[in-house]
Amino acid sequence: MKKASMETLVNYIDTNGVEELFAIKDELTAELAKGKAKADANREVYAEIHDKVIAVLTSATAPVTAQEIADETGIARGKIVYGLKNYWADEVVVDATGKANTYRLA
Repeated sequence: MKKASMETLVNYIDTNGVEELFAIKDELTAELAKGKAKADANREVYAEIHDKVIAVLTSATAPVTAQEIADETGIARGKIVYGLKNYWADEVVVDATGKANTYRLA
């Protein structure tokens, strides 16, 4: 949110000016739409890489690290770790006892 928008909102609260409210509403709506679009794009990316990551875990004979999955799929290790923790946690078992976390299918 822009500093000017926040100041306008504070001023509105202080003075109950209706005209400023409509201007700030448009800016807030645009900012919310931008955030939603970014979130939707991220969800789409993780949906696209899901099958590749799960395929590696399915074919693995032992638990694998995120780096091993990255090496096999060409997907960034950070994206894999985030996906495993936040999107696919119910499908994967994490073993955090070693130096590097390892993953296997649940």
